[in-house]
Amino acid sequence: MQLIALTALGIGGATVLGALLGFMFPNVSHKASDAVMSFAAGVMLSAAITGLILPAVEMDGFGGVWMAATGIFCGAVFLNLMDKLTPHLHHISGLDAESHNNGNLDKVLLFVLAIAIHNLPEGLAAGVSFGGEDIGNALSVALGIAFQNVPEGMIIISPMLLAGMSKKRTFLVAASTGLVEVIGTFIGFAATSVSSMILPFALSFAGGTMLYVVGDEMIPETHSHGYEQLATYALLFGFVLMMIMDYYIGG
Repeated sequence: MQLIALTALGIGGATVLGALLGFMFPNVSHKASDAVMSFAAGVMLSAAITGLILPAVEMDGFGGVWMAATGIFCGAVFLNLMDKLTPHLHHISGLDAESHNNGNLDKVLLFVLAIAIHNLPEGLAAGVSFGGEDIGNALSVALGIAFQNVPEGMIIISPMLLAGMSKKRTFLVAASTGLVEVIGTFIGFAATSVSSMILPFALSFAGGTMLYVVGDEMIPETHSHGYEQLATYALLFGFVLMMIMDYYIGG
């Protein structure tokens, strides 16, 4: 339990770290933002596949394939439904000041709510991964999510500041999105601790939510400013780096 608590705090802390960096670099260029976000997408993609989906497939042999397939689509549909209730990330996330200087605080807070809702299944993914016996795999998943949380924490700072929020309030709101992941981590672990029978589905469900975030939010956003090639190589670099780290940590 101590390891899970430290992991939960680390994942949430990554968002706080990103928020602090957002205060330090409030005017990050689209080029730099796309590269960092694509790297995070690659890390997250690798973590979802090697840390969640493949272990789910291997748990029940041939039957695990269908359980994993079902879990992936259920996770994606779940997040898709959540998206319909909140604004889309790739319309307002790119540190584009023109989109936020109208002072519409309600719109900005809805944006932050969308981030918080996306963070919940990421926390669940981290918690669920600790329900298995492979601690190394679980740590690699948590590390992948933490990598993704740093740029995510950065991109929510600028819109709130441009909307007129104080720096103190902006930081507290950004930190609260990380707290959602801490809570999600404990919920995910508790669910798999109650019944190991749901672990394959839970792992693939969590993997499906992560795949949805990468495919629906992160890749379109990083390929919309003219730096597609840079974004693609950054994604590949993040994927390969995470794959190597998973080999040594998870192996």
